Amino acid sequence: MKKLFVGISLGLVSLFAASPLALAHALLVASTPSIHGTVHGPGVAVDLKFNSRVDGTRSRLILVLPNGGNQVLSLMKQSAPEELAARIELEPGTYSLRWQAVAADGHISRGEIPFKVQ
Repeated sequence: MKKLFVGISLGLVSLFAASPLALAHALLVASTPSIHGTVHGPGVAVDLKFNSRVDGTRSRLILVLPNGGNQVLSLMKQSAPEELAARIELEPGTYSLRWQAVAADGHISRGEIPFKVQ
């Protein structure tokens, strides 16, 4: 019984000790466009929401064009500290949005959102 208690205790200590590391990264919780979603153009609003504050001056949004080229998007002034946004004009086609978010503590998170424009 004592071994079981020690094992459970060590497991809980490990879990709580690791949780600050997990919370250090900005995780994407919502996006417009949505992953594999379809939006109507030509004016497309890009809005990414994270679980923590992100540094809008050091974060990046890169649009992958249908022809494979890349376009760095200009970020709008942050309306909320956990949000990144841009406005773009797009023709119909298949695109992908690559994001790199820098959390307030400096940790970097990356991801990609494929989407279509009609």
